[in-house]
Amino acid sequence: MKNTKTDFDEVESVHSVSEDRLTDLLACVSDISITLDRDGLIAAISVNPGNRSLGCLDHWQGRDIRSFLTIESIPKLDNHLEALRGSDDLFRQRIELNHVDNASWEFPIRYTLFKSGVDDRIIMIGQDQREVAEMQQQLVRTQVALERDYEKFRYFDTRFRALMEASSEAFVFVDAEQGRIADINRAAAELLGSNIEALTGSYFVSEFDNGQKSGLLDTLTTAKRSSPPITLLTKRNRKQLTINPTYFRAAGEMLLLCRLELAEQSEPVVADLNISLNSIYDSGTDAIVFTDHRGVILHANEGFMSICDATQIADVENQSLGEYLARGGVDLKVLLENAARTGRMRVYATKVVSAFGGQTAVEISATRLGKDAEAGFGFVIRDISRMDGLREAASPVTDQTVKDVMELVGSAPLKDIVAATTDVVEKMCIETAVDLTHNNRVAAAEMLGLSRQSLYVKLRKYNLKNKNEAD
Repeated sequence: MKNTKTDFDEVESVHSVSEDRLTDLLACVSDISITLDRDGLIAAISVNPGNRSLGCLDHWQGRDIRSFLTIESIPKLDNHLEALRGSDDLFRQRIELNHVDNASWEFPIRYTLFKSGVDDRIIMIGQDQREVAEMQQQLVRTQVALERDYEKFRYFDTRFRALMEASSEAFVFVDAEQGRIADINRAAAELLGSNIEALTGSYFVSEFDNGQKSGLLDTLTTAKRSSPPITLLTKRNRKQLTINPTYFRAAGEMLLLCRLELAEQSEPVVADLNISLNSIYDSGTDAIVFTDHRGVILHANEGFMSICDATQIADVENQSLGEYLARGGVDLKVLLENAARTGRMRVYATKVVSAFGGQTAVEISATRLGKDAEAGFGFVIRDISRMDGLREAASPVTDQTVKDVMELVGSAPLKDIVAATTDVVEKMCIETAVDLTHNNRVAAAEMLGLSRQSLYVKLRKYNLKNKNEAD
């Protein structure tokens, strides 16, 4: 802002006021007033007597103001002083400086800089910004607390969603005031003959037979724990369901937790499930094998007999599953150890060797059938030989790697080129073995035909040891 000379510069009575007195007058209309000479020394300083929180700053007088500024504030002040002295402006606004006194006590002040018109001195009129800074800090702390609460909410919400999805029991949360479905899991949606998206937000009582809607919500909310379950007929699929309601309050809202069950006995459902599972086992295209905890085959279906060219079940029973895998005991050890540790192994790629030496590319998933140490395992083996032939080979050798090797021709002896290429292939093989065994160093060493010590040496050589440990 460009200002012309004002009457303030021409009033003789103002010039007759001493510099110290003028500084005191300015301090009365501000929190602090400082007069600087051309070298930045404090010629006069005054603190508003109404703002005692700043304390006594008389010891600043005669000293360089930079001694009482934080490091980041010094260049800011120098730039403003230089700009003000080099221009025709009367004052310069909006400069915020952080002061520090001998006791290392910091406080922010927002200054307006004025030319005094005498000996190139500058008058600094400041407003205490500590309250503003404290409000900003409170705002930041509040924001951090909100973020922390939000993350905690997301954590519990994710756990709730996972529990609802994984539960085999059917649960419905109903808003007790409006009667709408607030939350429902997949098992409950299937019993009601619809899906989660369609049911969420709809009226719970509308999912049952028309003759049973009247007073249903009141009946559910007034039911006691000792009351018998309520039996209703669903509208969509005409199933008889029993409802076990629980009435509770959450965050000031009344909710109903309704557990749904089929009114019929559970034995027919179990029987139907057994029939379906037996049909998949007997007639399914995928090979299914059950073994004991050591991997010895106990049961195998026709799919497994077909993939390994066995003529009868007696040919494979009491045989180790590893005898039918391309890498033998190494493949079996990887499958058993991973399934024993986590309960299941989703996908493991290998090859099944038939009785006549043929090999078929397969994907194997393994599941532990119990929790004790002697629990057996179930394996589902899928033939992927057709898909494997259609897949584009995912070569770990990148174009850049090939280019680097080609550039060595003519610039290095053949011996060095072969050594570099060998290192690339060796590193690829080690990475593949470690990935296949899920970083099981013992199994990887057996797969590569190396001793465990040799594998560790090569992992360190190719800087793979720390990488796999981080993974």
